[in-house]
Amino acid sequence: MSKHGDDRLLSVAVVGGGAAGFFGAIAAATANPQAQVTLYEASPRPLAKVRISGGGRCNVTHHCFEPAQLVQSYPRGGKALRGAFSRFQPKDTVAWFAKRGVKLKTEADGRMFPVTDDSATIVDCLYQAAERAGVRIKVSSPIVSAEKLGDQFRLQLKSQNFVKCDRLLLTTGSSPAGHRIAQSLGHQLERPVPSLFTFNIADKQLHQLSGVAVNPATVRLQVEGASKKDLKALTQTGPLLVTHWGLSGPAVLKLSAWAARLLFEQKYRAALVVNWLPDLNQDQVRTELQQVKAENGKKTISTYSPYSAISKRLWQYLLGRNKIEPTLTWANLSKKQLNQLVTELTQGSYAITGKGVFKDEFVTCGGVRLNEINFKTMESRQCKGLYLSGEILDIDGITGGFNFQSAWTTSWLSGQSISQP
Repeated sequence: MSKHGDDRLLSVAVVGGGAAGFFGAIAAATANPQAQVTLYEASPRPLAKVRISGGGRCNVTHHCFEPAQLVQSYPRGGKALRGAFSRFQPKDTVAWFAKRGVKLKTEADGRMFPVTDDSATIVDCLYQAAERAGVRIKVSSPIVSAEKLGDQFRLQLKSQNFVKCDRLLLTTGSSPAGHRIAQSLGHQLERPVPSLFTFNIADKQLHQLSGVAVNPATVRLQVEGASKKDLKALTQTGPLLVTHWGLSGPAVLKLSAWAARLLFEQKYRAALVVNWLPDLNQDQVRTELQQVKAENGKKTISTYSPYSAISKRLWQYLLGRNKIEPTLTWANLSKKQLNQLVTELTQGSYAITGKGVFKDEFVTCGGVRLNEINFKTMESRQCKGLYLSGEILDIDGITGGFNFQSAWTTSWLSGQSISQP
């Protein structure tokens, strides 16, 4: 039966015109072409986050096709996503876009982008797919409230107009307005706090190295309130980038995701321990430095470094942190100074004084509690006919395409179920 009880066509409202909203609306309209699917976006320009993601290239997903492995990249939500990924995972995302003429490529770190390296390719694809499926797209149409009236929902627009629908899909991301609507319909929230951010380090000498990168480096967080089970996640290895405010790069961003709540509770004050040479242990570093001292004694320590992974500028900065004179020769390096240098290279401590400015493309930790959602259908357990997907849920991944993948997966599942008569 294509109709809803009587002669009226089933009406589906999708609130939020981001990646999750478009994908959910397309899935709903495709699963039931007889349904009337309308997407409401508050801004005049939908898919804004898609446009700017991945530096304008759009990191669509990650090349990890094993659900059990994939869920390990989600600080929050991995357990709930395990079954969901068995039904729609990155392999399905790649096929979905390929079917619509968009080919994806995989980079060395597993991130997947359109071969065009242009996020507009993804935006255009989603727009065209929505139009072909018959989705009505209403921009500059913020929904300010929703209430359940019998078997229907009544939505109020900012314009004071009201619209009714049989089913409602909330895909409003971390928007407070979306959170308020979810709460008004019976949901509880895990407090939203920032995730995927950079670290502020109050060190002007470090700031002068802005642009210097080390790959790989290992970063470890020492933060009050951390439990034993947190410890593994509080150490990350990967590219590390010095900025004009502190430290960034994938290693730091991953660390910020796993420690999002801990750092929020500590007001973004913690110690960051950096190992600039993660492929060597302390004894190996000490042995190498002793060998350099023995064999290159006449060379000036500031101009002769045994480590090609560490740039000359960074090497001189690390020496300066230990007050080792730049004119000192290797032969005159004392045992105490050598040990200090070993510690600096393998476990230098940096005081985090805050987080980097929260950027539009970064994500939020927190949202609607996952035990209130049926992850087979993404329907609310609190309110029949209400579905939720994307970042409005308490799900977030590390950097690398994982957040988009959870949006595609939860929205596809929502769309399959929401438009069924």
